[in-house]
Amino acid sequence: MKIVVTGSLGNISKPLTRELVGKGHEVTVISSKAERQAEIEALGAKAAIGTMQDADFLSATFKGSDAVYLMETMGTHSFMDHNLDFVAAISNIGNNYRLAIEQSGVKKVVHLSSIGAHTDQGNGILAFHYNVEQILNQLPGDVSIKFLRPVGFYYNMLAFIPTIKGQGSIFANYGGDEKEPWVSPLDIAEVVAEEMEQPFDGRTIRYIASDEVSPNEVALILGEAIGKPDLKWVVLPDEQILGFMLGTGMNPAIAKGLVEMNASRRDHAMYEDYNKHKPVLGKVKLKEYAKEFAAVYNNG
Repeated sequence: MKIVVTGSLGNISKPLTRELVGKGHEVTVISSKAERQAEIEALGAKAAIGTMQDADFLSATFKGSDAVYLMETMGTHSFMDHNLDFVAAISNIGNNYRLAIEQSGVKKVVHLSSIGAHTDQGNGILAFHYNVEQILNQLPGDVSIKFLRPVGFYYNMLAFIPTIKGQGSIFANYGGDEKEPWVSPLDIAEVVAEEMEQPFDGRTIRYIASDEVSPNEVALILGEAIGKPDLKWVVLPDEQILGFMLGTGMNPAIAKGLVEMNASRRDHAMYEDYNKHKPVLGKVKLKEYAKEFAAVYNNG
């Protein structure tokens, strides 16, 4: 198949591109950075240099493809931009995708959404995933869409490093001994590649997770990996976590959205639909990811 992959050579799109090329597909990778072209071509794919903010570019790139893999991102650097309406910017990308799909005639779509996308209430910043799913659902009925909803990414744990180094603990506004799901980008890439080769029929939803561990187990596993076996996960009030985020210079709306998101982990609202449609867990367990975490921790 001719497949377009968005997300440049990120944590998911790079292994996905490698796997799709390995399976014999003709892959085009969209990247906003011209300097990525050589690396994309080295994987056996074609490079299309442009942005998700350019609907005409997307339409031209999608044209003639059998399927597209869509994801939205603004980059964590955007969290510090006080002039950015994050949710509106992501919705704009979703609308550009919708227009490009309509104009290009693509009929098969795999969309990387997220846990929490089942609702626009009580899930904080994750509401933007709900919004984009609704935008894509406006496409004509002959466009088949597979909505993939991964859970929290392992590499989000890298945000714990500053307080582990500075204060010896992990701090969050949720915690405890109840297990919650996490996922490796490698397992996501494997599922995307699998879904590309399975029949497309209407609109479907699939959750993706690699492991289920409690916050206290996360602290134990990460602590052992970095040589701090007494590492603790400390739960703080929402207001205190919000104050810490604002103190780093984060966009206030984004900070509030992140605090609300994690509060939905605490009251289990985030996992309501996931628990009804639990997936088979992937291959990469937290203990394996902890080695990667430790490498970043020790080299930082």
